[in-house]
Amino acid sequence: MSLLDIIEWSEESPNEILHKYDTRKGVVKWGTKLTVREGQVCIFCDKGNLADIFKPGMYTLNTETLPILTALVHWAYAFESPFKSDIYFVSTKQFLKHKWGTATPVIINDAKLGAVRVRGYGTYSFRVNDAEKLLKELSGTRHSFTTADVEDYLRSVLVMGISDAIGSGGIGIADLSANLIELSSSVLNNLSPRFKAFGLELSSFNIESVSLPPEVEKAIDENARLGLLRDNADIYTRIARADAMVEAAKNPGMAGSVIGAGIGLGLGADIGKEIGNSLTGKDGNKCAACGAVLPANAKFCPECGAYVKRVCPECGAELAPSSKFCPECGKKI
Repeated sequence: MSLLDIIEWSEESPNEILHKYDTRKGVVKWGTKLTVREGQVCIFCDKGNLADIFKPGMYTLNTETLPILTALVHWAYAFESPFKSDIYFVSTKQFLKHKWGTATPVIINDAKLGAVRVRGYGTYSFRVNDAEKLLKELSGTRHSFTTADVEDYLRSVLVMGISDAIGSGGIGIADLSANLIELSSSVLNNLSPRFKAFGLELSSFNIESVSLPPEVEKAIDENARLGLLRDNADIYTRIARADAMVEAAKNPGMAGSVIGAGIGLGLGADIGKEIGNSLTGKDGNKCAACGAVLPANAKFCPECGAYVKRVCPECGAELAPSSKFCPECGKKI
């Protein structure tokens, strides 16, 4: 069996988290060089027991650089050469933009809509921050451990965290899309301890989209439309009233019908007075044509000569010169 001069790991796969160094064709000797690159750590084990852990750098293996292993194998006086050991390299780089999604809808209880099925998807990134825990809790003694070996489990943890964040965040279903950053931050903070227990760090988590059933989206849109109408009811009434006055001004003979339509539409009984005043100029006894003040019972404007119509002060209907009662509403003149 040959002796190992250099121990190092050149990462061939971008998704490999842990790699067991192949020592079947070689043994470690006194003075063997160990190279640990940036973004890696190296762990020596003896018969399943974790021993020395090396951070990035170059090392010469001896009793000084392997103190824990020296104690485990009972080298009383000196480094015994050669010897065999299990050697693991762990990548500590960021594993970026892994995708997550809800395989089945997550049921969320909304205060207004009740139980709603929600789907979502996004990305997350993680890294190893404790190689010893990773080896103990997840990878074991495998020769290789990749992101594919842990993705299903991590996705299930993430979906669980999303359900908790939405359920306890006090955000209504209709407001989810406007609060994705806050939800993402909440999930990241809540799940960090779960990842840490396995030697991992959840470095980023993003919710890119949340989708609702079509019927729920339709109900939300309808509720928003009705809310807009309720909030602006006074504005719509004023617009309708102004439109009615314009139409009546175009055709004075329509005043009575327009007034009735306005009252039927709930625009207010005083619309008749407004239309009547606009047609006859009796808003404060002023001429509609020139704005001059009119004498009592005037038939023509003393300033511009415009004819002043008699109208009912209650509904605005045009009156005959000798009318004592309004033919439209019956008010005594």
